[in-house]
Amino acid sequence: MTDKTIVLTNAGSQEEARRIARALVERKLAACVNIVPSVESTYWWQARVETNTEWMLFIKTVRSKFEKVCDTVAELHSYDLPECIAVTIEDGSKEYLNWIAESVQP
Repeated sequence: MTDKTIVLTNAGSQEEARRIARALVERKLAACVNIVPSVESTYWWQARVETNTEWMLFIKTVRSKFEKVCDTVAELHSYDLPECIAVTIEDGSKEYLNWIAESVQP
């Protein structure tokens, strides 16, 4: 197990996804953010089932930055309740994991 993590969130538009991704990298809260376009999400919201097209963000960071990543997502997001969940990276190439650590502000 490592202290590296992937934080997941979705955005309502490509512009919003890019704005969030850029802010996270510029603030050195993430080493990299992948944006996957046209993800269809179905979910409960305000006692109704909703379906929308979203842009999924895969945010590569370290565990100690999770709260700041979520704060930044909430700051820049248009949703009332943006998703912000972390998935621990169990293992990976030593070089890539080191790059994540070196790219994120201590």
